[in-house]
Amino acid sequence: MLGQWRLIQFGLIAVLLSGCGTPSPSGSASSEAGKAVTGTGTTNSGSSTTSTGAAPSAEGGIKAQTPEARRAAMQRFGSELASSRKLSESNVLKLIDEARYNPTVARIVAPPAVGQPRAPRSWAAYRGRVVEPIRIAQGQDFMHQYAAELDRATARYGVPQNVIAAIIGVETVYGKNQGSFRVLDSLTTLGFDYPDASRPDRAEMFRNQLADLIELDLMGRLDARTLKGSYAGAIGIPQFMPGSIKRFAVSAKGAQEINLSTNMADAIYSVANFLVEHGWQRGLPIFVPLKLPTSANKLVDGGLKPTLDWPQLQAAGARLPPGMKDASWMRVPLGIIDLPEENSGTVELRTATQNFFTITQYNRSYFYAASVADLAQALSTH
Repeated sequence: MLGQWRLIQFGLIAVLLSGCGTPSPSGSASSEAGKAVTGTGTTNSGSSTTSTGAAPSAEGGIKAQTPEARRAAMQRFGSELASSRKLSESNVLKLIDEARYNPTVARIVAPPAVGQPRAPRSWAAYRGRVVEPIRIAQGQDFMHQYAAELDRATARYGVPQNVIAAIIGVETVYGKNQGSFRVLDSLTTLGFDYPDASRPDRAEMFRNQLADLIELDLMGRLDARTLKGSYAGAIGIPQFMPGSIKRFAVSAKGAQEINLSTNMADAIYSVANFLVEHGWQRGLPIFVPLKLPTSANKLVDGGLKPTLDWPQLQAAGARLPPGMKDASWMRVPLGIIDLPEENSGTVELRTATQNFFTITQYNRSYFYAASVADLAQALSTH
């Protein structure tokens, strides 16, 4: 995943992409490009690779390399990958040779043209596209159809059924929209021709994801030649990036083979395992019902970890709702998050626990994590 800085500034873009088989760029699968690349999936791995050598364009992006330069860079990458991970160099290079540049992927990820205004962030617009009647109704059907699998995953991992369902609902509309881009091509394009010269870290991240994809292919865990996913390389029902498949995907039956594309039980267990591995705490709510002072916006640090506690919030003027005297969240770290409406200059503030910030490890966006929480709440009350 990405560093600790807020990506909710991309919230509107994420709204348009969430649930469409792509990682929600507002921040990720899920990854990746706009997703503050995906949960899920943007766990970097392996050593960094060679630079792409691509030249900045007049618009500030990166021009696609010549076929010769691109091939040379990819072969260097393949040789280094084979050496560092003890893989067959001939097999690595053979697979890399089958990757193709995808101009559509590059266009989707390209930064806006110079002078083009950024769309204002709107929590209401983002939430309205996620927590809406059709997705709620389909989510209830999903929870009914896979009740046994959700029950077992919740018992094992402590992640509530409605939270697992909400993530799958936001990512791929319960598995319906998993993406149509060949992942090998997407990751190669973004790793070697990333269309923003100011973000070499992004190109490196995608090369690392490509390295994981190749390793998984050579291990026989997936077929990189045929695997389809999002434009940013997020894969399957939960939109895991290759690095997350390697580290966090699990089989519901304990089998060596894990199928996130058609096996819903594996997808459900893998989402729960990902959350637990990133700090999910059994029995802890996502938000707590505090009455915050008018100055609470000063407590927002935009990070991805809770840094406050209940005594600090009390000292700042936070108050409990009527009738509440004691709760488990009073003894754990907390954080204040902001959900802005830039057109009106207003902002919704919420008090979040570690479990909220755990969801941001799936997609590093306050908008994304809050919409998952609200969809989960809707699924449990309808």
